Amino acid sequence: LRPQRWNWAALARPLDSHLEQQTKTVVSHVTIRNLRYFWLDGLFAAASENFYLTYIVLFALAYGATNGQIGWLTAVANLLGAIALFPGARLIEIFGERKPIVVWSGGGLARVMLLALALFPLFVTEPIVAIMLIVLFNGIRAFAANLANPAWTSLVADIVPDAIRGRYFSSRNMAMGIAALLIAPFAGQIINRVNTTLNSDVRGYQIILILAFIIGMISTTLFQQIHEPHPTDSIAKKHLRGDLRKAIRKSPGYLGLVASALVWNLALQIAAPFFNVYLVHEFNASATTIGLLAAVTSFTGLFGQRLFGHLLDKRGSIWVQLVCGFIIPILPFAWMFVTAPWQVGIINFVAGITWAGYNLATFNLLLILTPDDQRPRAVALYQTAVFVSAVAGPLLGGYLADAVSFKLLFGLSAIGRFLGMIIFVAFTVVPYRQATQLASNE
Repeated sequence: LRPQRWNWAALARPLDSHLEQQTKTVVSHVTIRNLRYFWLDGLFAAASENFYLTYIVLFALAYGATNGQIGWLTAVANLLGAIALFPGARLIEIFGERKPIVVWSGGGLARVMLLALALFPLFVTEPIVAIMLIVLFNGIRAFAANLANPAWTSLVADIVPDAIRGRYFSSRNMAMGIAALLIAPFAGQIINRVNTTLNSDVRGYQIILILAFIIGMISTTLFQQIHEPHPTDSIAKKHLRGDLRKAIRKSPGYLGLVASALVWNLALQIAAPFFNVYLVHEFNASATTIGLLAAVTSFTGLFGQRLFGHLLDKRGSIWVQLVCGFIIPILPFAWMFVTAPWQVGIINFVAGITWAGYNLATFNLLLILTPDDQRPRAVALYQTAVFVSAVAGPLLGGYLADAVSFKLLFGLSAIGRFLGMIIFVAFTVVPYRQATQLASNE
């Protein structure tokens, strides 16, 4: 069947009937078509990402990168990602259309950088120069991807109807999880076999980056087929800074979500770049082992998508985020007691389920709490908070990893995540529920 026919049996009639029951309206063929293409785009995007995301740090390690340089690799990408967000929102205001921004930036330039990462070892042999190029190209990739983020989020809010967001995104994320489950260990096998066969430290990474580029461009082509809904006046017109402030005041819980995300992601990024580095340094883990451990997370994430997709529609985003958000901080604490790589599989088993629910809830809360008429700028502000914290985190983590220990990083990450959830409860859950209760009384 043609690609756009894939998953029709799973999505077409159930979506039609479910939407009609929930909204009492007839769903247009354009809406269903958009949902199918968006689903396929997610599948191929996940396949592309899982060819390289797990291994970009190992690629730098192959050139002898230090813990500090690994911290810079992540920090530079997060810094450039943060810088890109408000210009991305501004592009929407200038051009009035969102899909071209996503296609040419996130789907175009960002994926061309994967090709650049794959090809530069053909011309560069000096390790320090190679590490600098990995940092540079990975940073440009992050900038281009996040330049598209406000447009992507705003467009998704119009593509996916409210009534089925939990169910639809759980289905889409399950497909992405299956792709991750298959691709991550497969990529690890490619790296080991190619490097062993060619007696090289980097050729395997070049192969997976080329595959990531090819599959990523298929994702871009599929996203291009989506029909963008006509932009509303609030999107088409130029926004004033005061409009966002006014809209935020009318969105209880939004600033609390931003503040909790700032703390949560700072705690997350202190340790995140160094889990795989810890496995390599302490246990001499291979790329295959790391790929298999990543696959455990992807596999259990499928169950998490299924479970929390239904619970999100039934119990709400806040309930799901509270449940998952108070379990996730336990995971980095458990890393402090790991004595063999197989034990990480147990941690990743729980992580896959809980992170699936957390990501579903966070994304849906962002769509709920951001004001409709200022969503691109509100999303940009939220993502800026995320990336600002993610710039400081890896740099601090790289320093502590060299100066003290990896285990200290994991303990600090656990404490910081708990603090982020406390802020979420106090400044998002409480104000939002108070406003909802007040509105229902009126």
